[in-house]
Amino acid sequence: MAITIDRPSSEADFAEFCAFADQVNAARSVYWPAIPDMQLPLLKGEGPGAEGRSALPLVAREQGAIVARVAAVVDERYIKHWQEQLGHLIMFEALPGSVDAVRMLMDEACGWLRGHGLEAARTGFGPSFELPYTIDEYELLPPLSTRQNPAYYHSLLKEARFVTEKGWVDYKIEVTPDLIKRWEHMVAGAEAAGYRILSMIEVSPERRVPDFTSVWEDAFQRHWGFSPSSEAEWQEIFDFAGPIGAYDVSVLAYRDDVPVGAILGLPDLTMMAITSEGRELSGAEKLNMLGIGVHESARGRGVNLAIAARSYLELVKRGQTHVSYTLVVDDNWPSRRTAEKLGANVCANFVVYRREFVRPSPL
Repeated sequence: MAITIDRPSSEADFAEFCAFADQVNAARSVYWPAIPDMQLPLLKGEGPGAEGRSALPLVAREQGAIVARVAAVVDERYIKHWQEQLGHLIMFEALPGSVDAVRMLMDEACGWLRGHGLEAARTGFGPSFELPYTIDEYELLPPLSTRQNPAYYHSLLKEARFVTEKGWVDYKIEVTPDLIKRWEHMVAGAEAAGYRILSMIEVSPERRVPDFTSVWEDAFQRHWGFSPSSEAEWQEIFDFAGPIGAYDVSVLAYRDDVPVGAILGLPDLTMMAITSEGRELSGAEKLNMLGIGVHESARGRGVNLAIAARSYLELVKRGQTHVSYTLVVDDNWPSRRTAEKLGANVCANFVVYRREFVRPSPL
């Protein structure tokens, strides 16, 4: 059966590219639908998220129907920041039994990256909120933006010459009265030490995104796999996410009017999820999304705990019985200790994959 690799070019092609994720997930009892408005600007080279980046979306077809897709990205921001000639492969999705198609697709994408002088490709962490592949929790609905992938993806990627590069863990918390008291104490302790802990909705509109950006970019500048983002890019994200609750559960911490801590948050939005008939979501699936960053000057002072606790307390007011911490790199022990102090437990494991374009000689 002939396999072809095509590049989307028309509006209909791009719509088909995005909708393919829903086709893959249709067998699930619950899943997050594709959000083309968040994906298309980078693919089309439009908007602040595309600045300093070039993308090549590709689809593999059999008998005219898509069986796999991916977008290759040359991220000059990442290359300059890390001084590493690495490309990214994002938005990968594939149907079962597509081994040959995925090999051809990845060979085409990697060939394009190699043609730009790059030496390797990563999939599972990169631009456009690309997050790692789960390796053990395939059934429960994860927080919004966390990847839902079938178990067979790992075989497809290994067959396409990818190797495991980095492990990650996810954390979840079941809310209890004792934890609520602990979180209240964490916020009060930081405030007694001179920090102001505010939901972003309490911050003046003209300062919200600039203050968030200054903290986030400092906090993540040495985080594994980080690629710098501009204030305009964050503004675009908050323009989309703010009206659906981001400003209410996102948090900023200040010391002498200087922003030193930030939570990027979204409340439970599972009303957006696609569920099959009769499928009811448990409280453990009705989760927030959370990202956390603390300016280097304020680390070790409880700011991390206070800002996460403030976000959790707002979520509890909204009726959430479980809350999510965040995905954490396996060896990011400061963040993992933060999770434990907040009452979180590991609930899932994830991996990032890498493919070298020139394989090392065997030992």
